[in-house]
Amino acid sequence: MSTILEVKNLTIQSPKKKIISDLSFQIKAGDFVSVKGPSGSGKSTLLKELVYLNAPNLSRSGKIYFNDKEISDYPPIELRQNIAYCFQTAQLFGRTVEDNLSFPYEIRDLSVDKEKINYLLDEVRLSNDYYKTEIQNLSGGEKQRIALIRNLIFPPKILLLDEVTSALDQETREILWSWLLKYIEKEDITTLMISHLSKDHQYANKEIMISNNHQESEED
Repeated sequence: MSTILEVKNLTIQSPKKKIISDLSFQIKAGDFVSVKGPSGSGKSTLLKELVYLNAPNLSRSGKIYFNDKEISDYPPIELRQNIAYCFQTAQLFGRTVEDNLSFPYEIRDLSVDKEKINYLLDEVRLSNDYYKTEIQNLSGGEKQRIALIRNLIFPPKILLLDEVTSALDQETREILWSWLLKYIEKEDITTLMISHLSKDHQYANKEIMISNNHQESEED
């Protein structure tokens, strides 16, 4: 498989400290990558940097390539349509679930496919009634699932998962993973995942360990 993502000598630092130091790795198309490391080692910082979502006070050196093109050469909207980041604390906007799930269609000037949205809601164990629900009435776990399917209505090339099942109970987590793994395989989505649950890492075929400001990479 061809390389879809390459990081070369990436260093990220805040005004007070170096967060990531001289990080390099390659990811092939279709890989499912587990990103591991102790708390504060820069796991979330790494994923956010791939789509320019880090705080502006952080400085960066090094290169990041998506499909052999540096990510800074992509318009931000195009980059985030190809590389989708899912926050641990779901970032919803507007007033209702509808506002969020219609947005991917609106930015592409397409009609909303309500049938597909209903299918996706059902797959993550949310009824069709949720479509009109106000986001202030959603639980943390419901928000996580809405944010996830918002990112998957149009499958990205790369999916970045940052503790996206942290607010779910065990049964719902297992249901979600059962569906998500099938969807990722069907749509050939390259995935990078952060999770504090050791069980989640069994799904990966490659591991990146960030520890003490250095990086190690292993493949199964």
